[in-house]
Amino acid sequence: MKKKLILLGPPGAGKGTVGSRLSVIWGLPLISSGDLLREHLKRGTEAGSNAGKYMEKGELVPDEIVIKMIEEKLTGPLCREGFIIDGFPRTIVQAEMLDTIVDDAGETKVIYLKAGDDFLVERLSLRRVCGGCGKIYHLVNLPPLKEGICDFCGRALIQRDDDKEEIIRRRLDVYRRMTAPLIEYYRSKNILHMVSGEGKLEDTVSEIKKIAKW
Repeated sequence: MKKKLILLGPPGAGKGTVGSRLSVIWGLPLISSGDLLREHLKRGTEAGSNAGKYMEKGELVPDEIVIKMIEEKLTGPLCREGFIIDGFPRTIVQAEMLDTIVDDAGETKVIYLKAGDDFLVERLSLRRVCGGCGKIYHLVNLPPLKEGICDFCGRALIQRDDDKEEIIRRRLDVYRRMTAPLIEYYRSKNILHMVSGEGKLEDTVSEIKKIAKW
């Protein structure tokens, strides 16, 4: 059975952290649209350059840019047994496109991680990213072994512009306006499950495991 898990939720709800843990537990690849976008930005591709203009403003990257990156990953051999998606789809159009590029075999579960705005602002404002390899840290929940330094490559950690409070709140506004309709889209398919994103990581992972039953 092909296992397909889609993690939805506002910025900072913990999709990446939860997805990483489940990826290890289930042995499934974690496909993150955010990581793909940053990879293209770092490589200086045309798609990355175009995406960067929107990311700097805290706006969603247009569908045609993201979909091309995602499709390349999902149709590759890495995802033959299944996958976990973090940060995609973000719009109904993307969700409909995802339905067309992923075969119907197996089982799909959609998990929506719920969290309040104040909680999300606090969590995201404490996030730091390695300026070298891109590894993500959190000053409280996932701090580096040495303050301000990446555990893996030794480069300095930085705070991304889109992790500053003004941009965070703008991102949340954009999210509610454009992404929240996905809740109803997946609820109508009877595959949506709501899980709190404000609790402890192990509790969140445990609840998702019970829902998936994989």
